[in-house]
Amino acid sequence: MSKTSNIEIFTASQCNQCSRAVTLVQSVMEEIGNDWIQWCRVDVVAELDYAVSMGVRATPAIAIDGKLVFTALPARDKLLQTLQNVRKS
Repeated sequence: MSKTSNIEIFTASQCNQCSRAVTLVQSVMEEIGNDWIQWCRVDVVAELDYAVSMGVRATPAIAIDGKLVFTALPARDKLLQTLQNVRKS
């Protein structure tokens, strides 16, 4: 049985970087196989208390398995490497 990981992308409307973050995550997931990943977009305005509890101070931000991992738009290679490491763990 394989492990399923959860990715949360914290975004704000009207944020171009946030749209790029979503596109980047989807692209990387397609590259490495997304059958083990569940992801969702978290609107920081609608879920402000949750975003603050996660330590999000700016968008975009990305949490993996409940841990804030990226506090800005990551480089594609860094995101790819991080997700590959998560998959191996």
